[in-house]
Amino acid sequence: MKASSPTDTSAHTPTPAHAASADASRTVFAVLFAIGFSHLLNDTIQALVPSIYPMLKDSYRLTFTQLGLITLTYQVTASLLQPVIGFAADKRSMPWSLAVGMGLTLLGLVALAHAGNFRHILGAAVLIGSGSAVFHPEASRIAYMAAGDRRGLAQSIFQVGGNAGSAIGPLLAAAIVVPHGQRAVLLFSLLAALGVFVLWRVGRWQKANHHRVLRKPHPSGGPASVARYPRRVVVGAIAVLVALTFSKYVYLSSLTSYYTFYLIDRFGVSVQNAQYLLFVFLAAVAAGTLLGGPIGDRVGRKRVIWASILGVAPFSLWLPHAGLVTTAILTIFIGVILASAFSAIVVYAQELIPGKIGMIAGLFFGLAFGVAGIGSAVLGKIADSHGIGFVFQLCGFLPLLGLLTVFLPDIETPGGHRGR
Repeated sequence: MKASSPTDTSAHTPTPAHAASADASRTVFAVLFAIGFSHLLNDTIQALVPSIYPMLKDSYRLTFTQLGLITLTYQVTASLLQPVIGFAADKRSMPWSLAVGMGLTLLGLVALAHAGNFRHILGAAVLIGSGSAVFHPEASRIAYMAAGDRRGLAQSIFQVGGNAGSAIGPLLAAAIVVPHGQRAVLLFSLLAALGVFVLWRVGRWQKANHHRVLRKPHPSGGPASVARYPRRVVVGAIAVLVALTFSKYVYLSSLTSYYTFYLIDRFGVSVQNAQYLLFVFLAAVAAGTLLGGPIGDRVGRKRVIWASILGVAPFSLWLPHAGLVTTAILTIFIGVILASAFSAIVVYAQELIPGKIGMIAGLFFGLAFGVAGIGSAVLGKIADSHGIGFVFQLCGFLPLLGLLTVFLPDIETPGGHRGR
């Protein structure tokens, strides 16, 4: 073997491709925390809408069906647009789209504060849903870019920001909007303005770091990551993940949209106390989201999906028959266990179909919003005809769909996730 001369630096100087690969494997926590904080702001605003449903119901004499239609409007708007935006982002980066999306949310808040009838509320919901549609797939893509080798952790940091915002939203609504009325919604526009600024800074980082989204070379020196499974296997796995997402988000919708009404109807608690109990549940969801990603990095996504969907069933079936204190405790277990699934589902799908980061994020975030919106509308109709208690009895069976996890292929190494 030829010895390297003292002046030969080729053995010591990394090539540009090697340097880019090494940089792409490094986790950029500053960006992850910025995008997680922005997700907190975005979902605090998103959670505001269902949080003020009791006030809107009284002010405009709305039915449960109409409340469900409000949820359907803003979530289906987000659902339809997110996969399209994710697909477009995979083709061409859009660094400033996040700030634009938060700007749409700001406009939606102003419209909601000044809404004078049901149709105006629906218009505001469209703007808020459009802002969310722009935010989620591109923000998830940036979380992937900043993740390095810790994809599950990165998705959890990103998503826990959203879940924390979903928990804070009802708390702020109870403290600010309920006592001071609909116009107090304008105060939340300050959060949206802060989000525009943060996301503009994130967009600058994204523009300078396109190389981080490139697929990493295969350890053997072969081509970049490619699909390893037949098309029918991939399609079947995606179908199972869609069914699991349906189970998770219809059940979550029953709690986020109607839990306060259930508590008021069954236990006679006040609107404010019902909001505080909703905050407890949503805080548990945030905690579960933070745990799900890192656990998936260590033990595998499929195991987390198994435990988080099917593991909720005993608690969801018990809930409609429990007293007030036990109900509050059960929702904590439900929130922690069920929320750990989504990070695992998204990263599992991204690793199943390499190179389609934005499209996969848009598909599953869009699916989550669409399923939740349609589920909320259907459950509102059922609540009008059969009562709110029947809704919770019916939804208690949804986590049993977690049995479908048995049909997911094993795409991970025994010691953890693929690519570590």
